[in-house]
Formats: sequence, structure tokens, C-alpha cells
Amino acid sequence: MAQDITNASGEEYSGSDLDIEAVSQGSMEYDDVLELNQFDGLPYSSRFYKLLKERKALPVWKAKSDFMDTLVNRQFVIVSGSAKTGRSSQIPQWCAEFCLSVQYRHGMVVCSQINGQQTVDLALRVADEMDVNIGHEVGYSIPLETCCSGETLLRYCTDDMLLREMMSDPLLERYGVVVVDQAHQRTVATDVLLGLLKDIALQRPELRVVLLTATKPGPKLLAHCGGSASAVPLIQLESPGVGEVAYSGGSGGHKDHFCSALHLVLEIHRSEEEGDVVVFLVTAQEIDLAHDILCHEGSSLPPTQGKLLPVPVHPGRAGSLPVLGEEGEVRTRRVFLTSSPNEDFFWAVGSIGFVIDAGLQKRNVYNPRIRTNSVIIRPISICQARSRQQLAGPTGKCFCLYPEDRLLPSETCPFILESDITSTVLFLKRMEIAGLGHCDFIDRPDPEGLMQALEELDYLAALDDDGNLSEMGIIMSEFPLEPQMAKTLLASCEYDCVNEVVTIAAMLTAPSCFVVPAVELRAEATQCHMKFQHPEGDHFTLINIYKAFKQSLQEPHCSVEKWCEDYYLNHTALLMADALRTELTDILRRIELPISMPAFGSRTNTLNIKRALLAGFFMQVAQDVDGSGNYLILNHKHVAQIHPLSGYGTSTPKLGLPEWVLFHEYSFSEDNCLRTVSHISPDEFIQMAPQYFFFNLPASESKDTLQNILDHRTSRCQETKKPPTSEDEPQEEQAYERCVIQ
Repeated sequence: MAQDITNASGEEYSGSDLDIEAVSQGSMEYDDVLELNQFDGLPYSSRFYKLLKERKALPVWKAKSDFMDTLVNRQFVIVSGSAKTGRSSQIPQWCAEFCLSVQYRHGMVVCSQINGQQTVDLALRVADEMDVNIGHEVGYSIPLETCCSGETLLRYCTDDMLLREMMSDPLLERYGVVVVDQAHQRTVATDVLLGLLKDIALQRPELRVVLLTATKPGPKLLAHCGGSASAVPLIQLESPGVGEVAYSGGSGGHKDHFCSALHLVLEIHRSEEEGDVVVFLVTAQEIDLAHDILCHEGSSLPPTQGKLLPVPVHPGRAGSLPVLGEEGEVRTRRVFLTSSPNEDFFWAVGSIGFVIDAGLQKRNVYNPRIRTNSVIIRPISICQARSRQQLAGPTGKCFCLYPEDRLLPSETCPFILESDITSTVLFLKRMEIAGLGHCDFIDRPDPEGLMQALEELDYLAALDDDGNLSEMGIIMSEFPLEPQMAKTLLASCEYDCVNEVVTIAAMLTAPSCFVVPAVELRAEATQCHMKFQHPEGDHFTLINIYKAFKQSLQEPHCSVEKWCEDYYLNHTALLMADALRTELTDILRRIELPISMPAFGSRTNTLNIKRALLAGFFMQVAQDVDGSGNYLILNHKHVAQIHPLSGYGTSTPKLGLPEWVLFHEYSFSEDNCLRTVSHISPDEFIQMAPQYFFFNLPASESKDTLQNILDHRTSRCQETKKPPTSEDEPQEEQAYERCVIQ
């Protein structure tokens, strides 16, 4: 029997006949009849019909009948189409209609995204199109922000938020349809989600899984969903087409593309052809520099050519998506400067007429041997190149700053092959997937990276002797933090410094609070930052900054935005850190862990904070080997310097630098610097580092120094605690106890 479905205008149709062209284009045909919204029971507004007309003009609309038929009869569906086809906004709405047709017996709809701001924008757009209120029938969930209710039928969320939800609902029983958007990006979270969904689908035959991709999926993804390349239904949406594509004839280079892109922008603007410009650069530094140059050049252009408005679009930064605003009487050409590999960023911008593509991308490739990322500049894939060309539309122009005969990889390399997967392994252990065997990865992680992740979790006492998750590991997995930071937070409960460590965790997890201004203002910014400097190091400086920020919030006549601007601090990052601190504190209360009273500034509190930091970050310790700021990192013997933004980095000449430091980040390939550095003593390290980690360190003079201190402590302990009997072997073991948190 065909299943009855109800469409957006309240008409019923069967699974075999899903033509909705009979929908009214307005209220002209229904002068005396008020159509009711099937989702909230209220009459449709006039705006609904206006937006419905726009929706029906989208390329995806032609595939609605085919999609709904497939959704009724098949468990997995793949829909492929570019950003301009409307797939991300329309497909989830149709899935909501499908769930409504069966009275939500199997649950509601969730649609995962890889970018938080895009998640919010899509939810707002879809709520407007469905003529319902955001936060009610349509909602969203992103890190630190949730806008949903018990009435929510369609929820947009980031893929990492959906994974965290699976810790309490492993089979996703709240949902009847799971839509995974941007599956072609192959992020770590998306790959884990796809691997788990395959197993969930076997246990829940009624569940529907819809994958949305910008380009035609490769054979691996097709085989993953259906077992064979022909088993899973694939709906290919009509592309709006590609306009003129021009390739550069030169050999190009990592520097040539930047100048060429800026010259092209100015030439396009002088030509006075209509259309905004999207420029795909490589790094965040290039985006900021291009913005400054175009602002300077734009100010000298004649008014008759119109205004040139560069718009930096940094991937991963809140509020970075371009928002259409009032342009006034002056003709304005916007130039979107981005390094994002995600072309879907610009799904809502309909005025793009030109695309300038450098053809390169920056990737962080994790090296498990030295436990840090290397920055690699590599060509984009063929799929990415096609997606960028389609952004300009059939009447636009795309300038590719590379030769037409350049060999590009066919697909984007999956991030799970090049990322630190320690957090992923902790999550999968929490999901009771022993040895990753039940998570059917499309591409299995690198064995060396997997072994390093398991070793690190073992050092952190997150695993028991059998390799399963320990009680410590279970609690660590509750926090939306990296495992090392989660262990530090738990250690602070024992050392009675939670109030301070939770601030450090929030400040380090949020984006950097420091603003790096133009070169001529950097000396002034450094002086402002030094007002918060703490003699014990950068971790303590972050506490000072947060306390000053909170104090400014409480002052009635203080403008917090102006205060941040005066001190060259990022207001958005500090607000995010404040929200994250609140979330971490709520988790601590929920699992009934003690929260200490503020004691920042006391000597005991300072020592306890260092102990808590070492409990998690004992693998990130270095010694100044020559007294001039060259620090030997203990666990892989690389030599690095302290970053200039550090409180210690401002010392010129480098006098009074601490001999032993704990650092939060090692930027190996960018500047070979240690970031967020605090002073520690070798005795503190010996006390907190696990015994087997210390013995596994490679041979070095630093290790010999630590061994001498350890031997001295051992002999001193034997002299003071040796009993009158001659059997002293059991006493010797007491000197080797490490890390009481374990």
C-alpha cells in the first residue's frame, strides 16, 4: 500500500505520486479559505507564499517527487548537488513532512552541519520558509548555544553536537530521519557519525539516513552506505551550470597567487561589471593582509566606480558568514575573502558574479611521533575546484590561478587520516566500541596515530589494564574538552583549585583572546597585554584577563566592547570563554564533583594549579638547554623557542627565562614556537608524571637531570624512612609513586 504524505501546503499525496505543483502561489485562488500550516495549525502568512515561489524555482525542487518516493522505500538516500541547488534547506523540510505523515512514530528530523554559524543561518531560513517560530517547530544546537524546545520537529546541529548526544542516546531513538549534510567534506566527526549510523541502521530498520554532498560521491562512500556501488539510491540534482572559466598560464606559486588575486579584484571593480567577488586564498594571514590592502586601494578609487567593500570570511569564527544588508544609494561591490574549503559558506549569497580561486588549501597534518600538527599547503581536489566554479553561476566568471593541465587529486583527503584522534578514541571507548571494530569507518585511521592515541589515554589513566575505559576515562568523556584538559580539570578537584583551572580550560578552549593589530600598533598592544601578566606564566595571565573581563561586565558605566578594544582583547572570544566556563561548571555540578572557592594569588593555590596542569600536560614539558631560550621538548627532543605573544616572549634580551616550562601548544611548522607557557620545577614534574611515561622518555641531558633528582629523592627517602630491619626493598618503591590522580 502506498504511504500517504502531506506536503507543505497541506495537500495529501501518496508515495507514488508526489507532484505538488498544485500548490497555490498565493491566496488569490483561496479568497474565502484559510490554509492551515500542518506544523503549527495556524494560517499561513503571505510571506510563506512569497518564499514558496522562490523555493519552487530552486533546482532541488524538481527532484522532490523522486526523493520522497525513495525516502519511503529505502533506508539510505544520497542527494548530490552544489550549494546553489537548495539541498541544505529543502531536503530537511521534506524529511519533516515524511515524519509528520507517520505521526512521528519513529521520531523527528535532525540535520548535521560542519559549521556552527551556517547551522544557525540554515535554521533561521528554514523556520522562515516553513512559517514557524525558531526555537519551536524548528531549532538548532551548536556548541554553547541551543535553541530548541519539546515542540521541535526539525533540528539543525553541528556534527560534534550530534555525536555528544549519542553518549546518552546511542541509537538516536529520538529521530526518525538523520540528515548528514556536507558529507563530502569528510571531517573527523562526519566520518565517525557515518560509521556509527551504519551500525544503528541495522538495529533500527525504520530509521532513514539521508546524505547530502556537493559533488558526486566517490565509490567508497557509495559502498559504505549500500554495500555495493549500485545498492544505495543516488539522486543527482541539476547544476545551475558553470560560466566562463579562465586559467592562468604561469607556473604559479605559493606567493604569486596572492598578488594575482588582488590585481584581478581591482581589475574587475574598474570594469564596472555587476556582481560580488569571492576570493579563495590559503591562510588567515593572507585574508587579513588582503583586507587591509583592498581597504587602502579602495579608498583611492574614483566614486564613479562605486564602493569596494572587502569582507573577511574566516572559517570557524563566529559571525563570519556574510549577511546581506542595506547598501544605500552608493553602488557597492563586496569582495568576500576566505580560505574555507567549504563552498557552502556562500549558499545564501545570490549576487556572486566572480570567483577567484588560488587552487591551494592549508591542511594541518598531525604527526603522532612528535604529537603536533604540521602545516601543509597542497592543491585542492577536482571536486572542490568544480564547486568553486559553480559559485559564480552560469553567467559569472571564475578565474583559476593555476594552469588548466595541473594534476589535482580526485577527492579531498579524509581528515581522520591526518588528525589527532585521541578525543575520537575516547568517545568510541565511551560508546563501548572495543578496538574500533564496530565503527565501520569509510577510511580507517592511521595505525600509528591510533596506537599513539591509545598510549596517550593510557598515560592519562583513562584506560584500565584490559584497554577498556576506566572510571577516570568515563568522567573525562563527559567534558567537551581535549582529554589532557579534561584530566587537568579532574585533577583540580583533588588539589582544591577548580575555580581557577576551569577558567584556564575555558580560555584555552575558546579562540585566542589576544588581538594582533597592525605592525605600527603591536608595541602598544604588547604594553596593554603586559598589564595582565602574571610572573608564574601565561596560564595564570589568562586568569587575570578573565577576572578583569568579568569585573568590567559588572561596572555600570563601563562599555565592555570599548574595554576590550582598548586592551587589544577579543570580545567575542572572551564571551565564548565565559559561556564555556559556565557549561563546564554545570557539568561538574551534575556529576557531583567538588568546586573550590576562589583562592587565586595564594602560594598554595599557585602550586596546586601547576600540579593540576602537570596531571594532564606532563607530556608537554621542555627545558632551556643553553640559557638563551632554546627549549628541548622532553618527549621527542625537538628544540623550540617561546612565542613572542607569551609573557616570557616579551623579554628582550632574553634574561630571566624559566629553565623548565609546561606549554599548551607547539606550533612546529609555522614558527617552531611554544605557546601558552608557564614555569614549573623539575621536582613538580617528577611528582606528577606517571612512572612509565618518565622511563619511556628518550635519552637526553634533561632526562639525566631528572634522573639525578629522582635518585637523590630516593636515597633521601630511604635515609629518613629506613626501618631498623635490613629489608629495605619495599621502602624503595615509595619513591617511585607518581600522579596520585591515577
